[in-house]
Amino acid sequence: MADKIKHKVFFKQSGRKSADNSLSTLIKKAVIMTLQSEAVDMPCVVCVFITGDDEIRAYNRDFRGIDEATDTLSFPMQLFSQAGWGGLCDAETDEDTGDIPLGDVIISKDTVRRHADEYGNSLEHETVYMIIHSTLHLLGYDHGSESEEKVMHNKSKAIMHEMGFCIND
Repeated sequence: MADKIKHKVFFKQSGRKSADNSLSTLIKKAVIMTLQSEAVDMPCVVCVFITGDDEIRAYNRDFRGIDEATDTLSFPMQLFSQAGWGGLCDAETDEDTGDIPLGDVIISKDTVRRHADEYGNSLEHETVYMIIHSTLHLLGYDHGSESEEKVMHNKSKAIMHEMGFCIND
């Protein structure tokens, strides 16, 4: 059963020697609840890095060829033939632990703060939404079409609700 699986979420904030524990706890919960909602039945590892606009802009430029800041970047480490856990191709596991390195997520606290202000949400609300969104990307979801975007939004909304956050359409 997926809720018995011990997923690992590593968290780091740019410019801080130690992470904000409450933010770290919230981020880990969002990743784990997203994995559980997708019935991920093998232990996975997700790394989350919180940084600012300047650094995420550099990542966006270097890896996507887009020279601007963005809210989040996801770097999947597994191949999916279709979106969702059922679409996982041959999983590459860590030889030492047997865990599946699912991928890395980078979030810009600056852009997330602007979005929170723009949408009238708390910083925690907007951060959790971005973490869920990014974790879904690690699981092969995309929003290249209107129907794909709707699927991601509905999945994000359900997980947000389960975590106690409201999301308006």
